[in-house]
Amino acid sequence: MIVCSIVSVFPLVWMLLAATNKSVDVLAGKLTPGTFLSENYKNLIAAQPLWRNFWNSCKYTVLITVAALIISSLAGYAFVIYKDKMKTIVYKVIICTMMIPFVALMVPLFQIYSKVGLLNSTIGFMLPSLATPLLIMMFRTGAMAFPDEIVKAARIDGLSEFQIFYRMFIPTMKSTYAATAVVTFMNAWNNYLWAKVIMSDGATQTMPMLISNLIAGYVTDYGMLMLAVLITTIPTAIVFFALQKNFVEGITGAVK
Repeated sequence: MIVCSIVSVFPLVWMLLAATNKSVDVLAGKLTPGTFLSENYKNLIAAQPLWRNFWNSCKYTVLITVAALIISSLAGYAFVIYKDKMKTIVYKVIICTMMIPFVALMVPLFQIYSKVGLLNSTIGFMLPSLATPLLIMMFRTGAMAFPDEIVKAARIDGLSEFQIFYRMFIPTMKSTYAATAVVTFMNAWNNYLWAKVIMSDGATQTMPMLISNLIAGYVTDYGMLMLAVLITTIPTAIVFFALQKNFVEGITGAVK
């Protein structure tokens, strides 16, 4: 386990060290801290609009995460709590869409969004990620462990359906919300392909696109590139470690 841990952590350590060294030192395989961090930062903000792209990524990711959790949890809750003959068929159709690769949908999605004026817009970037089959499946699986007696008792006490969802379901499914929040946040933050298709305006670009721009030239400054990768990695690492315990509980289906 120690050997596996060292192998897993080494790329992160190398990235951190490379961000403090010159490009020639990175290419030479230097594995000690350098003194070029400030120069790499100056070169990075001079070459790319770093903090504008960082703000765009934060804005898009937070909006997608919050909206996706609300919409997908409502869908997963409804698939379990409400009794309907067609819900099983609808759920199977939704799960079957997981077999369709996203690259097969990009061209028709781009054509539709261009016709309705959603290119280079926050809504256009968000829409494909708001109700994914994976999130609906995770919330449905979690909702299956939600006691039906609580719903019946709440209805007898006069609570509306949305009050039951807000006051009973959400607090009970905190671990599931944490697990799906981590998955959604990481997918939205690292989303490059769809952002590259729909975000052609420089003012709307994200951090993965900034990293792509850094390696698109004739000469790549690897010290500056590793600093950009390090800055891009920090938010996802913070979210994962903050929700790590609840993430494990949500994945294993724990309900409190």
